[in-house]
Amino acid sequence: MEKERTLKEITPRGEDFSQWYLDVVLKTEMADYGPVKGCMIIRPYGFAVWEAIQADLDRRIKETGHVNAYFPLFIPKSFLEKEKEHVEGFSPECAWVTIGGGEELEEPLAIRPTSEAMICSMYAKWVRSWRDLPVLINQWANIVRWEKVTRPFLRTTEFLWQEGHTLHGTEEEAEEETMRMLGVYRSFYEEMLAVPVVPGRKSESEKFAGALRTYSVEALMGDGKALQGATSHNLGQHFATAYGIEYLDRNQERAKPWSTSWGASTRMIGGLIMTHGDDAGLVLPPKVAPYQVVIVPIPPRKGDWSESVLPKAREALAMLRAAGIRAHLDDRDTQQPGFKYSDWEMRGVPLRLELGPKDIEKDQCVLVRRDTREKAFVPLAGAPARIRELLDQVQKDLLERARKFVADNTTRVSSWDEFRQIMAGRRGFLIAGWCGDAECEARIKQETKATVRVIPLEGGVRPGTCIRCGQPSPQEVYFAQAY
Repeated sequence: MEKERTLKEITPRGEDFSQWYLDVVLKTEMADYGPVKGCMIIRPYGFAVWEAIQADLDRRIKETGHVNAYFPLFIPKSFLEKEKEHVEGFSPECAWVTIGGGEELEEPLAIRPTSEAMICSMYAKWVRSWRDLPVLINQWANIVRWEKVTRPFLRTTEFLWQEGHTLHGTEEEAEEETMRMLGVYRSFYEEMLAVPVVPGRKSESEKFAGALRTYSVEALMGDGKALQGATSHNLGQHFATAYGIEYLDRNQERAKPWSTSWGASTRMIGGLIMTHGDDAGLVLPPKVAPYQVVIVPIPPRKGDWSESVLPKAREALAMLRAAGIRAHLDDRDTQQPGFKYSDWEMRGVPLRLELGPKDIEKDQCVLVRRDTREKAFVPLAGAPARIRELLDQVQKDLLERARKFVADNTTRVSSWDEFRQIMAGRRGFLIAGWCGDAECEARIKQETKATVRVIPLEGGVRPGTCIRCGQPSPQEVYFAQAY
C-alpha cells in the first residue's frame, strides 16, 4: 500500500504528459514555485543536478581555451539600442528598472535577457590590437526574460545558464569556434545526460536576433516534442559594428573582429527529466545524479536495528564514499523499507543497495537498478567495483534506450497528408524537404504547429521537393513541434 500511495501522487505519462512532468518536478523536490509568477525555486536535490552539469560543462569549456568572467546584471537602455535587430528580438521579454534608491533613474536599466550588449561594450574598450585576439570568455549567470507561459526548468522568467562570448580575427575562425562549441554541447548531452541530439543550423526565422548564423542541438522528448538543447551563434561583424569594436591588424590597419556567442541553461534539467523519466518518477543518469546509490537498511524482525543493521550500513556507506561513489544512507526510523524503495525510485537514484540481517550473515548486499529493476546479489567487499560497473552500464543503457526512442519516432515523409497526420498524432521528428521560403515555413507552423528545428549538418544533402508547396528543396530538414 505504501508503494501504491507514493505512485498515485504522479500522473501517468500516457494520461497527461504535461501534468506528469509537473508532478515529477514537484514531488521529487527538484524545484518549487516562487512567489513571483514564472520564477522557480531550485531545491537542493535539483540544484545538485545543476552543480554536476555545471562542473562538467565548465571543465569542457575551459579545455577548449575559454576563461570565466562575470558581467553586471543591469544593462543601460542605450547599450541595448545600439544593435537594432537584437533589441527588437528581446524587447517583448525585457524587464526594466526605472527606480533606484527611491529615485527615478536618468536612464532605464534592463535586467539582462542576454549579455551581448554589455559584453560587446566592454570588448570595445579592451580590444586594441590583433594581439588581443582571440577573446574567449564565458560567464555563468542568471537571466531574466518576461515569459508569458512558464514551466519549471523548461521556460521560466529567471533561469541559470552559461553564455560564451568570443572575438576572432577572421570569419573562418569565428565559424570554427561556433562549430567547436556546438560539438561540445553535443558530446556533453550524450556523454553526461545520456540524451541523443541532432546538431544543425537554424532557419532564418528561428535564428538568434542579430546573428549571422545560429546552430543548435535538438533533442526529442518522451511526448514526441522537440527541445532546443543549446545554441551556438556566429554573430558575424554585426555586434562589432554596432558597438564600435575595432583593432589594428598586423598591417596596422583598422579592422573589425568577428564574434560568436553560445549558451546552455537549466532547461537541460527539464530535457533530462522528459527523456528518461517514467510513470514512477525520475530516472537519473549516474553521471549527474546527486546520489548514485542509496543504502536502505532492512530492520530485523526482532531486536534493535541500530545495533545489528545500521553499523554495517554505515560501514558500507563509508566504503562507497571512499571509492568515490556518491552514496546516501536512508536511516530514517519513521518509514518502512517499502516506502523508502518507492521514495528513492521516484527520485531516480540509479542504484539501490539493500542490506538486511540475512545479507549481513552472508556478507553480501542486494543491488537494484532503477532503470530495469534488475536485482543482483553481491559480496559486500566487492560492492564498490560492482557498483562502478553497474553505474557505467546504466549510463550506456539510458543513452541507447533514448537513441532507440528517437529512431522509432523519426519519420521521413514525402506527402503533406502524411506530415499532417503524424503531427496530429504521435508527433516526433519528421524529415522532409523544405524550399527555404519563410512564408512557406510560417504556413507549416500555422497548420501543424511544427517548425524547422534544424537543417542537419550530417546525413548528406538530399535534394527534392518542399513538403508543403512542392517547389524544389535543396535538402531535407528536421521538423517537429517544440517546447
